[in-house]
Amino acid sequence: MNQAAKLLQAMQQHPLNWRLEQLQTVARQHQIDWRHDGGSHCVFIRADGKTLPVPAHRPIKPIYVRKFVALILGA
Repeated sequence: MNQAAKLLQAMQQHPLNWRLEQLQTVARQHQIDWRHDGGSHCVFIRADGKTLPVPAHRPIKPIYVRKFVALILGA
């Protein structure tokens, strides 16, 4: 099990206190692009066009982590 898989599993179990860099690591492993030009949000873009904007401030709220996990798992 690689680091991104461990991060995803940990996010599913405990959606508190995650950083944007950790979400980007998981997204990179699952071939999900993101757009973040230093603004207030990072937008994750799945291949089918579904997007998820996540506020870039830390820590990321649990609701965004849950939505991110759902995006990764294809829901």
